[in-house]
Amino acid sequence: MASAGRFLIDLIGGLQELNTAKVDLFLQQQAVDTTTPGDKAMFQMLGVFAEFERSMIQARVKAGMARIKAGAATKSGKPLGGPDIGVETEKRIRQHWRPGTSMLKTAQLVSVGSGTVQKVVRTMTLPVAVKSGGSTTP
Repeated sequence: MASAGRFLIDLIGGLQELNTAKVDLFLQQQAVDTTTPGDKAMFQMLGVFAEFERSMIQARVKAGMARIKAGAATKSGKPLGGPDIGVETEKRIRQHWRPGTSMLKTAQLVSVGSGTVQKVVRTMTLPVAVKSGGSTTP
Protein backbone atom coordinates (compact mmCIF):
# COMPACT_ATOMS: atom_id res chain seq x y z
CA MET A 1 0.00 0.00 0.00
CA ALA A 2 2.83 2.42 0.82
CA SER A 3 4.38 1.95 -2.62
CA ALA A 4 1.02 2.63 -4.28
CA GLY A 5 0.71 5.92 -2.43
CA ARG A 6 4.21 7.33 -2.89
CA PHE A 7 2.96 10.28 -4.89
CA LEU A 8 -0.44 11.67 -4.00
CA ILE A 9 -0.94 13.28 -7.40
CA ASP A 10 -0.44 9.93 -9.17
CA LEU A 11 -2.71 8.26 -6.67
CA ILE A 12 -5.53 10.74 -7.15
CA GLY A 13 -5.02 10.68 -10.92
CA GLY A 14 -5.28 6.89 -10.91
CA LEU A 15 -8.47 7.06 -8.87
CA GLN A 16 -9.95 9.59 -11.28
CA GLU A 17 -9.11 7.35 -14.24
CA LEU A 18 -10.80 4.44 -12.50
CA ASN A 19 -13.87 6.57 -11.74
CA THR A 20 -14.01 7.77 -15.36
CA ALA A 21 -14.00 4.14 -16.50
CA LYS A 22 -16.79 3.40 -13.99
CA VAL A 23 -14.45 1.14 -11.99
CA ASP A 24 -14.16 1.12 -8.20
CA LEU A 25 -11.17 -0.14 -6.23
CA PHE A 26 -11.44 -2.78 -3.53
CA LEU A 27 -8.37 -3.68 -1.44
CA GLN A 28 -9.33 -6.59 0.79
CA GLN A 29 -6.14 -6.71 2.88
CA GLN A 30 -6.31 -2.96 3.68
CA ALA A 31 -10.12 -3.01 3.94
CA VAL A 32 -10.48 -0.16 1.45
CA ASP A 33 -13.44 0.03 -0.93
CA THR A 34 -13.71 3.17 -3.05
CA THR A 35 -17.44 2.72 -3.65
CA THR A 36 -18.14 4.68 -0.45
CA PRO A 37 -17.13 8.29 0.24
CA GLY A 38 -15.56 7.33 3.57
CA ASP A 39 -13.31 4.73 2.00
CA LYS A 40 -12.38 7.10 -0.84
CA ALA A 41 -11.25 9.58 1.82
CA MET A 42 -9.35 6.81 3.67
CA PHE A 43 -7.56 5.82 0.47
CA GLN A 44 -6.52 9.43 -0.14
CA MET A 45 -5.34 9.77 3.49
CA LEU A 46 -3.19 6.65 3.06
CA GLY A 47 -1.61 8.37 0.08
CA VAL A 48 -0.99 11.51 2.15
CA PHE A 49 0.72 9.49 4.88
CA ALA A 50 2.83 7.59 2.36
CA GLU A 51 3.98 10.87 0.81
CA PHE A 52 4.71 12.25 4.28
CA GLU A 53 6.77 9.16 5.12
CA ARG A 54 8.78 9.57 1.91
CA SER A 55 9.45 13.23 2.69
CA MET A 56 10.62 12.34 6.20
CA ILE A 57 13.04 9.73 4.82
CA GLN A 58 14.44 12.28 2.36
CA ALA A 59 14.88 14.84 5.14
CA ARG A 60 16.73 12.33 7.35
CA VAL A 61 19.05 11.31 4.51
CA LYS A 62 19.84 14.95 3.66
CA ALA A 63 20.47 15.79 7.31
CA GLY A 64 22.78 12.78 7.67
CA MET A 65 24.73 13.71 4.54
CA ALA A 66 25.08 17.30 5.75
CA ARG A 67 26.31 16.06 9.15
CA ILE A 68 28.92 13.82 7.49
CA LYS A 69 30.07 16.59 5.14
CA ALA A 70 30.47 18.84 8.18
CA GLY A 71 33.00 16.39 9.59
CA ALA A 72 31.04 13.83 11.57
CA ALA A 73 31.97 10.18 11.14
CA THR A 74 29.78 7.69 9.32
CA LYS A 75 28.33 4.76 11.28
CA SER A 76 30.92 2.45 9.76
CA GLY A 77 33.74 4.92 10.37
CA LYS A 78 34.64 4.85 6.68
CA PRO A 79 34.75 8.09 4.68
CA LEU A 80 32.22 8.80 1.95
CA GLY A 81 33.20 8.11 -1.63
CA GLY A 82 35.61 5.69 -3.16
CA PRO A 83 39.29 5.25 -2.46
CA ASP A 84 41.78 7.87 -3.59
CA ILE A 85 43.22 7.16 -7.02
CA GLY A 86 46.76 8.05 -6.08
CA VAL A 87 49.03 10.87 -7.14
CA GLU A 88 50.74 8.89 -9.91
CA THR A 89 47.46 7.84 -11.56
CA GLU A 90 46.12 11.38 -11.39
CA LYS A 91 49.34 12.68 -12.93
CA ARG A 92 49.06 10.17 -15.81
CA ILE A 93 45.43 11.18 -16.44
CA ARG A 94 46.45 14.85 -16.56
CA GLN A 95 49.24 14.03 -19.04
CA HIS A 96 46.98 12.05 -21.39
CA TRP A 97 43.80 14.13 -21.32
CA ARG A 98 43.58 17.12 -23.63
CA PRO A 99 40.53 19.01 -24.88
CA GLY A 100 39.36 17.10 -27.95
CA THR A 101 40.51 13.74 -26.56
CA SER A 102 37.64 11.62 -25.35
CA MET A 103 37.51 10.72 -21.70
CA LEU A 104 36.96 7.09 -22.65
CA LYS A 105 40.15 7.04 -24.73
CA THR A 106 42.08 8.66 -21.87
CA ALA A 107 40.66 6.09 -19.45
CA GLN A 108 41.79 3.26 -21.73
CA LEU A 109 45.30 4.73 -22.04
CA VAL A 110 45.68 5.05 -18.26
CA SER A 111 43.76 1.82 -17.43
CA VAL A 112 41.15 3.46 -15.22
CA GLY A 113 37.40 3.95 -15.48
CA SER A 114 35.93 6.86 -17.40
CA GLY A 115 34.36 8.15 -14.16
CA THR A 116 37.84 8.46 -12.66
CA VAL A 117 38.95 10.55 -15.66
CA GLN A 118 35.84 12.75 -15.32
CA LYS A 119 36.61 13.32 -11.65
CA VAL A 120 40.18 14.43 -12.39
CA VAL A 121 39.18 16.59 -15.38
CA ARG A 122 36.58 18.40 -13.26
CA THR A 123 39.31 19.45 -10.85
CA MET A 124 41.60 20.70 -13.61
CA THR A 125 41.57 24.42 -14.28
CA LEU A 126 41.90 25.51 -17.86
CA PRO A 127 43.96 28.63 -18.59
CA VAL A 128 41.95 31.75 -19.32
CA ALA A 129 42.74 33.50 -22.59
CA VAL A 130 42.12 37.23 -22.98
CA LYS A 131 40.49 38.31 -26.26
CA SER A 132 40.84 41.72 -27.73
CA GLY A 133 38.06 43.81 -26.25
CA GLY A 134 38.72 42.69 -22.69
CA SER A 135 36.50 39.62 -22.45
CA THR A 136 37.89 36.36 -21.23
CA THR A 137 37.25 32.85 -22.50
CA PRO A 138 38.29 29.53 -21.05
